[in-house]
Amino acid sequence: MEQKAKLGSIPRQAMPEQDAKRRATNFEEVFIGYTEETAKLEAQRCLQCKKPFCMDGCPACVKIPDFIALVAEGKYIEAAQKIKETNSLPGVCGRVCPQETQCEELCIVGKKFEPVAIGKLEMFVADYERKNSKKEAQKIEQNGKSVAVIGAGPAGIACANDLILLGYDVTVFEALHTLGGVLVYGIPEFRLPNAVVAFEVEGLKKLGVKFETNIAAGISVEMDELLEKYDAVFLGTGAGLPVFLGIPGEHYGTVYSANEYLTRSNLMSAYDFPNVDTPIIRHKSIAILGGGNVAMDACRTAIRLGAEHVYCVYRRTEKEMPARLEEVHHAKEEGVEMRILRSPMEVLGNDKGEVTGLRTQVMELGEPDKDGRCSPIAVEGKEEIIDVDAIVVAIGTTPNPMITRKLPEIERSKWGAIIVDENGMTSKKGLFAGGDAARGSATVILAIGDGKQAAAGIHKYLS
Repeated sequence: MEQKAKLGSIPRQAMPEQDAKRRATNFEEVFIGYTEETAKLEAQRCLQCKKPFCMDGCPACVKIPDFIALVAEGKYIEAAQKIKETNSLPGVCGRVCPQETQCEELCIVGKKFEPVAIGKLEMFVADYERKNSKKEAQKIEQNGKSVAVIGAGPAGIACANDLILLGYDVTVFEALHTLGGVLVYGIPEFRLPNAVVAFEVEGLKKLGVKFETNIAAGISVEMDELLEKYDAVFLGTGAGLPVFLGIPGEHYGTVYSANEYLTRSNLMSAYDFPNVDTPIIRHKSIAILGGGNVAMDACRTAIRLGAEHVYCVYRRTEKEMPARLEEVHHAKEEGVEMRILRSPMEVLGNDKGEVTGLRTQVMELGEPDKDGRCSPIAVEGKEEIIDVDAIVVAIGTTPNPMITRKLPEIERSKWGAIIVDENGMTSKKGLFAGGDAARGSATVILAIGDGKQAAAGIHKYLS
């Protein structure tokens, strides 16, 4: 390995990206990517700690110092393979994981300087492998047992990957026509290109994982049939049921859930109408309700669809927004207008059923609670009306009840999440679950961690 740089002698290498004005008019990926020279420089910032705290912050247990050492040596494909020993989706995680609150937050370099850009290095090596690798898939000896995985999102993909490597015959059932789950319907192309997801799914196919699309478990095929046919079943069905505010006027025609708005644009490429046959209404002025990553994705999609005004309406301040700082920064650069300390009260409309505005309550932050988070408090007598012709509600989702209705005997939380034990098994023998279906709406890397945990639980159960 090349000699490590003296601590602080090399600054964190910025990831090149499209100019904000240009990218606001297209759906191409914002990040351009590291060059080999830049990636090596960044890798040399890693201290190769004997006790790598960064790994403690990774739900997928990626061997971070090991893969970074390989980058410093110019062994990029080997670095990608090192990541894939524990995480089958490096191209995805390098782009959408909140590294700043996970691995990078614990980086020792970051105690005095900016932390090593672990996520950007992961993205670099994954892209390098995708463009350059000619490695043949390994041959795996089958163990004679089979597992059905319901849902081809991050939890299902991670579970399927680990199980196929353990010798199981794995079939993944996906309700949609495209594989990837939330990775393809919920995250825009400019943040996560579908080609990246497709490549990583193709890797599973080469290993022997079988995929069945357009099959909704519980409808197209009964869950009891799957439980009889397979030795175990994993539910990775996500949290696809949108949450609404329950305020007056939400019934108007141009009030969308973020799921609907993003699915039409991302999965169905509606932004490319008329080249595709899925039209999407291009609004002049639109309010996005919420402050998470999904809200930022909806805001930035609306900008690219040509909206003159895009307002992000959030009841706390920008500091409290759960979205990644990077996403908020990009959104503001692209022209999104922040309406902080505003709580939606009513959707205004006309007698034609068209949205004409959003009435909001002006808020202020109260005292911190026991978790240190300040609750928003209404400022008496202060309201604001925002003129818009559409609204996207992006305040969260809950697990889709379609499957659990077919399995009334399994235990669920009051929010509808499936309850699992330490091995990922539900209260029904042989039925496992993970990801958003079991924890509610969360991050991609947590879903991957759940999928891996369930795969280990299934192996223990069937062994």
